[in-house]
This record gives sequence, C-alpha cells and structure tokens, in this order.
Amino acid sequence: MLKSFDYNNTPDFESGQILVIDKPFRWTSFDAVNKIRFLLRNYTHNRKIKVGHAGTLDPLATGVLIICTGKATKLIDEIQSGEKTYEAGFKIGATTPSFDLETEINERFDTNNITEEQIVNVAQSFLGTSFQTPPIYSAIQINGKRAYEFARKGKNLNLDEREITISEIKINKIDMPDVMLTITCSKGTYIRTLANDFGKRLDNGAFLYYLRRIRSGNYSIKDAVEITDFENYINNLERLSK
Repeated sequence: MLKSFDYNNTPDFESGQILVIDKPFRWTSFDAVNKIRFLLRNYTHNRKIKVGHAGTLDPLATGVLIICTGKATKLIDEIQSGEKTYEAGFKIGATTPSFDLETEINERFDTNNITEEQIVNVAQSFLGTSFQTPPIYSAIQINGKRAYEFARKGKNLNLDEREITISEIKINKIDMPDVMLTITCSKGTYIRTLANDFGKRLDNGAFLYYLRRIRSGNYSIKDAVEITDFENYINNLERLSK
C-alpha cells in the first residue's frame, strides 16, 4: 500500500499497488479511477494498465476509496468485502426521493415531540443483522442500466432486499433536526436507506445530508491521500525520470 510519497523507492504500479484515496466531494468513484488511470498511463507508458476501485462511494460522500492498480486488481473482491465505518449526518423531519441531497425535499414533518431518548433507542434498534432495500437512486444494474437512470425518469422500481449487518452505531451529537453518527456496517449497506428507515422508525422522516467513509476493511482515512497530492507526486516522478 502506498502510504507516503517516496521518491527514492518508486512504486511499481504495473506489478500492483493499493492506493487509499480521500475521494473528493461530488466526484464519482469512477471519476477517481479514471483520473488515476490517466496519470498512470502517462507515467508508465502502458495504455492497458489496470485500475479499479474496491467499493463504490456516492458522489456526495467523501473519504476512503480503495484503488488498486496492475496485478493488485485481483484483490478487489477481497478488499471490498470488509466492514466499512462511516461518519454520517441525518436530518430529521424531512424526506427526499433519493434519501440524500441529490434530490429536493418532498415531504416535511413536525419534530417537536421527538426526544433524544427516542433517537438513541431507534439508533440501537438497527444493531445486528437485518434486511435492507437499496435506494432506487443507486448504481445497481438492472437490465444493463443503473437504477438511478430509471429513477431519474420517474419509473418505479422494485429492488430486492439485501441482508446487512450493523455492528456498531454511535450517536455523536444531537442538535435537532441534525443527528451525527458513526456507523460500522457490512459490505452493501446503504447509509442513505438507513437514514430513511431511521425516520420511519421515529414515525417521522429523515434523510442523509453528510457522509464520510473513515474506514474500509483494514484501510483507514489516516492512510488516505488527496488525489491532487497523488497527481503532484506522479508529475514529480515523471520529471525526475527525465
């Protein structure tokens, strides 16, 4: 894994490297992969170098995105199967069709009767293994198209439930209507759906307004590098090689 930018021992990206990237806000996971691939194609002069990510992160989320290069792409399935930890912000009292800020608020609710004790109890009710329906605004493929493509056209979708496990859910701050949490969960868990279900269990509404992945398997945000810093590193390696 590339943890620091060492100019004396340059990594072999074709043999395989694991990059822990702090994905920028509003970038898709594919944007990040495409940027890394572009940089490495120019640096290695190998147009066919393999680059892939181990676990999609939504455009409105930031944080740990594991990118594998070269032969390390064979490890993607293994890496993305690990638990994930997120910092999340739920806004109580409203819902959106996408369960996050990708779409506008479509319904509002009175939150005056909601207590902190209720919020704590609802959070704890998600612990353990359960079934979750992915949001229709997701990248799940249906007949060769992404679910969000159908959702944006107003088409109804019936997505299959998935088994998920929430191993830890901690409330960090309650400042109504905002609730800040740290959530550790299994692969395939949609925090957006969790926010929506959170609102339902309060007999109210909620949506996700903030999401940052701080851990993916054994890889932490402390190990992550900014894409701009990685780009500068590659550009410097190219200059040093001339």
